[in-house]
Amino acid sequence: MRSVGTRDEMQEGLAMGTEIERKFLVVGAAWKCARASRICQGYLNRDPKRTVRIRVDGEKAWITVKGITIGATRPEFEYRIPRKDADALLQSCEQPLVEKTRYRRKYSDLLWEIDEFHGANAGLILAEVELKSESDPVKLPPWIGAEVTHDPRYFNSNLVRHPYRQWPVQTSRKARPKQRASKAR
Repeated sequence: MRSVGTRDEMQEGLAMGTEIERKFLVVGAAWKCARASRICQGYLNRDPKRTVRIRVDGEKAWITVKGITIGATRPEFEYRIPRKDADALLQSCEQPLVEKTRYRRKYSDLLWEIDEFHGANAGLILAEVELKSESDPVKLPPWIGAEVTHDPRYFNSNLVRHPYRQWPVQTSRKARPKQRASKAR
């Protein structure tokens, strides 16, 4: 498997301050790979018009401001901050914090980030792919399930207020259909 780039390298080529992302449920275990990192993130503000997130990934940390999502696109401004500052800011974030292990895999020339959630969101596994345009074709890996890009329950900021483990069983089952999403938007 080829080495996968860093988040900073992934952003090259995207318009500054813009995130175009599609999100999917994950099925099976074929997505697991050796390259993984543990992430802890919290939200200082979860208003959909201006979400403010603090993220720690190893010894690195960021503050991110995201705007309202239209389609699969939203404004995003992300800046590195000292880890010590991030740890202090996480204490002011809404609880529970979002904890996950992130795996990075290349598939068909795209970098996929697969998040295996822990704590209050244990059992949830999501895959995200960032694109240059919403119309970019996406060849889906075999471990991709239903697309949830437009389902706000799966926004990380919403998993704070409505953790996955608290979802009613019938909702969780409906959210995991057995058929695969097969069309690129």
